[in-house]
Amino acid sequence: MNNVKFLTGGQLPFCKGCGHVAVAQNTEKALQKLDFNPLDVVLVTDIGCHGIVDKNFLTHNVHGLHGRSSALAAGISAGLSNPNKKVIVFTGDGGATIGMQHLVGGAHLGFDMTVVVHNNMLYGMTGGQPSEFTPCGFKTPTLPEGSTKSGYDICELMLAAGAAYVERVVGIGDFSDSLARAFSTKGFSLVEVMEICTSYGVKSNPGMKLPKLVEEAGWKVKVFTEAKQRLFQTPQNSNPTSLLSEKLEVEPKYSGAISKPVSIMLSGSAGEGVQLAAEFLARAAMLSGLYATKKGSYPVTVGVGYSAAEVIISHEPILYTGSPVPDILAITSADGLGYARTAAGRMKGGTIYIDQSLDIPQTGAETVVIPFREKVGAQNSSLYSVFYMVGSQHFFPMEALRDIFMANKISQRVSVDIFMQL
Repeated sequence: MNNVKFLTGGQLPFCKGCGHVAVAQNTEKALQKLDFNPLDVVLVTDIGCHGIVDKNFLTHNVHGLHGRSSALAAGISAGLSNPNKKVIVFTGDGGATIGMQHLVGGAHLGFDMTVVVHNNMLYGMTGGQPSEFTPCGFKTPTLPEGSTKSGYDICELMLAAGAAYVERVVGIGDFSDSLARAFSTKGFSLVEVMEICTSYGVKSNPGMKLPKLVEEAGWKVKVFTEAKQRLFQTPQNSNPTSLLSEKLEVEPKYSGAISKPVSIMLSGSAGEGVQLAAEFLARAAMLSGLYATKKGSYPVTVGVGYSAAEVIISHEPILYTGSPVPDILAITSADGLGYARTAAGRMKGGTIYIDQSLDIPQTGAETVVIPFREKVGAQNSSLYSVFYMVGSQHFFPMEALRDIFMANKISQRVSVDIFMQL
């Protein structure tokens, strides 16, 4: 057993008497027994009281969203694919409830990782709500009458899913040997540590003793399986083909007329062709022998609100997308103006093309007012703005943009002539 420290030595950030302290200390002891080095260990946590211990561990630490620690750990394990490294997940019963499918999938596929479930039978960080692990009769601040149903048995679930090692322990005293057995397992292992929350569980269930509670809940404290170790193997393709299809290549037909990279933002409303217009702009640039990138931005509620796209065109390869300060900005709707005001305010030069129905934002750029919506209607206003700026700025020949338009099915219902009348 080595004496290498895995904890900083500072005070652990938990309530007095919290079982999370024992988990952290026993984890360190188990890793010492196995002669691990802190930098050979990746600790993955998520939202919950257990996750605030990150700063105390001297290992590599990854903190994820609530319930997603097991999914993150699976990806890390697959990426490392190194038996000399150890991926450990800390999660609570709340996180395990939320991320149950990740746990089942991890056990089923055999990812090389150990999950330590801190089961204090409630959501301790958010006020003591019951989780799906809360046993029948157990009281919480938001369920003072006590749970009327039994909680999940995570160990039985992991056993059924195919985990290589599963054990349940009561989180009192020294249980480092149990953790060491799990940590030394090749494949998916899980240890459920039974705890009681001193802030909510103890106060809501006065006089209740943890071992008695576990016994009455019918949760057996034992090793459920020490199955034949099974490791996830990344499928190997012996005859890989390129992800780039020759059909996607754009053969230059025209010549671009820019001397330096140009950043262009289109900002309008959802459903008004902003993303399509940006795609046409990028494709026309490529048809003119230029490089192009495109980045789209819109709310989660697709179909309403703003829609914006940023296109960069250049004679040289571009290794990024988007720009906080565009050289050219086209604003075609009130939604688009709301989104683009900040970018417009950053511009100290360049040009803004803006629909005549909108107020001009504060900016250092030249502003050109155009009746985009009046001329071609709302749905085609963004596309018209692209034709207009190309005709005004001469990035490349208008014929390149026309060719891209004519190759798209939109040309079957909208005449290109309406966009060519600048």
